[in-house]
Amino acid sequence: MKFVCPVPRLKYDQVQMVHGAGGMAMGQLIDDMFLAAFDNPLLRCRDDAAVLPNQWAVSTDCFVVDPIFFPGGNIGTLAIYGTVNDVAVSGATPRYVTAGFILEEGFSMVDLRVIVASMREAADDAGVQIVAGDTKVVPRGKADKIYINTTGLGILQGPALSVHRIRPGDLLIVSGTLGDHGIAVMSQREGLSFETDVTSDCAALFDLVQLAVDQGKGAVHACRDATRGGLVAVLHEFAQASHTFIQLHEAQIPIRESVRGACEMLGIDAMNVANEGKLVLAIAPEGADAVLRAWQSHPLGRQSAIIGEIHDEGVGVVINTRFGTQRVLDLPVGEPLPRIC
Repeated sequence: MKFVCPVPRLKYDQVQMVHGAGGMAMGQLIDDMFLAAFDNPLLRCRDDAAVLPNQWAVSTDCFVVDPIFFPGGNIGTLAIYGTVNDVAVSGATPRYVTAGFILEEGFSMVDLRVIVASMREAADDAGVQIVAGDTKVVPRGKADKIYINTTGLGILQGPALSVHRIRPGDLLIVSGTLGDHGIAVMSQREGLSFETDVTSDCAALFDLVQLAVDQGKGAVHACRDATRGGLVAVLHEFAQASHTFIQLHEAQIPIRESVRGACEMLGIDAMNVANEGKLVLAIAPEGADAVLRAWQSHPLGRQSAIIGEIHDEGVGVVINTRFGTQRVLDLPVGEPLPRIC
């Protein structure tokens, strides 16, 4: 008998916070509302970036993080890196970004200047130009300081990476420790303190993607950055798109002890927490060792690890625990930490 994770249908009369949190509720909102209305072959692929007929890849994102400044970055840093990473995981080289700002009346010009400077620095780091934008201001109390929308464009030099290329037998590699961004934001929001500093992992990930493509020599099938919903959300996307069964090994999943302790204190699982500088790769076994060595030699991938494999015995995600047991990893209704990106 094949393993299948049941997916309950959620019903809401009004939009709730969970609808923007990267979990089951958001997925069903996208399916039932947006895909139903806008359906077309490009959108139906549901990759992080749409690959256009002229080999351009495009992705758009909105950022509403609270607080807007956090250890390791701010909303501007997040807006640039988050968008260029969504383009990069398609295998495209990010080139251009547009930026739209919704500002609340009374927002500090000093803070705005810092955010804009951070965006410029992040764009320079990622090798992209900010080429267009828009600004709107809403009355005091009608927004929360600042929201940013960004769109990224990149060019493909070879075949696109896609969840639809995943095959049974593929191995799963994660590029580093999980949960750093979400816990950094939550610590600032809630005034939490830990024995060691927890900072956001915001970073441009194109170099890691390119290393994987170059060293994998055709073995890399799919790549995602594990943002809203964390690792578990990415793996459910992999399983559903490829109609496969994913098996993880808890002992091999890298998580900082400070993050693990914070998650235990908050009653959440680090595998469900958002990241902004970590990749999840599905790769054929013959390319895995070369990619792992290449990633571990790069500053952003030193703690990379093979964490599981993909099978054809059903659809869903399970984990072999440290205690020798096995449990199903259900997709949460929403991200346990709202407004994390």
